[in-house]
Amino acid sequence: MQPAKAVAPRPVVRPVPEREEVVGPPCPACGTPNPPGRRFCRRCATPLDPRAAAEALPWWRTVWPFRRRVRAGSGRWVRLLVILVVVAALCVGGFLLLPAGRSLVEDTRDKLGGTKAVTPVHVTASASVSGHPASNTTDGLSNRYWGAPGPGASVTYTFGKPFRLVDLIITNGASDSPQQYATEARALQMDMEVTSSDGKVHHKSVSLGDKAGPQTVATGIDDVVGVRLVLRSVTGLTAGRHVALAEVEFFQRS
Repeated sequence: MQPAKAVAPRPVVRPVPEREEVVGPPCPACGTPNPPGRRFCRRCATPLDPRAAAEALPWWRTVWPFRRRVRAGSGRWVRLLVILVVVAALCVGGFLLLPAGRSLVEDTRDKLGGTKAVTPVHVTASASVSGHPASNTTDGLSNRYWGAPGPGASVTYTFGKPFRLVDLIITNGASDSPQQYATEARALQMDMEVTSSDGKVHHKSVSLGDKAGPQTVATGIDDVVGVRLVLRSVTGLTAGRHVALAEVEFFQRS
């Protein structure tokens, strides 16, 4: 018997399910109707209720006390206004603080930089005891002094060109030697008047310790052309004595 010819299987026809009719609000993105109660589109997953999503706040609204809801786009103008106010405040603050800032920079340079001595070209005094002229205060010798008759006497130093007076060193009394220091009276307080090249006069009260040896007085004044020292608070002034000032040294920034 001959084998039978193979017969191809007949295709199975599957019933096509009827398309479900969905009644509900359409998706705002693709328009597909969605059943009531869905939060996302059944076709493209777009949120069906955009009002439920929180709107992004402007950067300045995330900082207290501005953390509250605003209209869309309204933060743009407020942000611009805040930036303008901040810029204006920085400009005004920089203008007002410029002298103080410059003074701080100059003081820092004075402390970090070196110094060198400045010699005045003229030294004059309102009064001097015989044999003890005011020029003795700038001769570099601490065993010779300017002798003043009493408090209120002054000595004036004039310089050849303007310079920044960083500090000055005062050796009070008759000498820097402890044995000779107290042989004459001393001024424990001095009024210092520093004149700049523009004619401005800077006043400073100088307090000195009643001890032998150099004492440093910090100043930090620009364009100095003259310095005047007035003797105050004299101690040890008795009969036969006078007020002694051994040495005054001036230093500028090197």
